[in-house]
Amino acid sequence: MAQSVGKKIRILRQKQGKSQGGIAVQLGISIPAYSKIETGITDINLSRLKQIAGLFNVTMDSLISEKPSDEIIDELTQEKDSTIANLQSEVISLQKKLISAYEEVHNARKSG
Repeated sequence: MAQSVGKKIRILRQKQGKSQGGIAVQLGISIPAYSKIETGITDINLSRLKQIAGLFNVTMDSLISEKPSDEIIDELTQEKDSTIANLQSEVISLQKKLISAYEEVHNARKSG
């Protein structure tokens, strides 16, 4: 069964440990207005949907798709894990270059 957009937004907010009040402030709306979005009382226009997707770092498609929010969260987690692994590899490579450069300078000073 497909989850509503509001329910997906609520689940994403909770997974990120954010409050309704905090999100409402970021959106520039009242807490009750935001609560109505999560409960499905208020329909979301495209510009608000885009704004919300940006706050949670997801696509608008993921919010309106038939996929359950757990699948969306799993996809985001996998993407972030991959990004972290790539950045860790880059850091290690840069550390090796730094150590090599330090050794070159140290050896040049020794022989000079």
